[in-house]
Amino acid sequence: MTTTQDIHPDQLPTTIRAFLAAHTAREASAALRCLTEDVVVTDQGETFRGTEQVRDFLLHAGSEFTYTTQLVAARRLDDIHWVAVLHLEGDFPGGVADLDYRFTLTDGLVSELAIG
Repeated sequence: MTTTQDIHPDQLPTTIRAFLAAHTAREASAALRCLTEDVVVTDQGETFRGTEQVRDFLLHAGSEFTYTTQLVAARRLDDIHWVAVLHLEGDFPGGVADLDYRFTLTDGLVSELAIG
């Protein structure tokens, strides 16, 4: 049973906060330390499986644009499912976006991430 609870972003699990900080700073190696070896990431209709594909995603996703990212909200769905809401502003089409980063944790690491 899923019980959605709005939380302060500081209440996200440490692993998720560390991943988001590394992802925002474009530090792929640090971000990968937060993920399982068989991680699955989905973004803009594309799915990336395993650390090699996800490393490529982390290094190149959005690299053609300049933008700022701010963690603005968070939700706890249950013990292993969490949502972080990031606000982006930049020179990408539309210029502003609020994206849900939907995390699944396994043994304290991110095993799934759906961005949208």
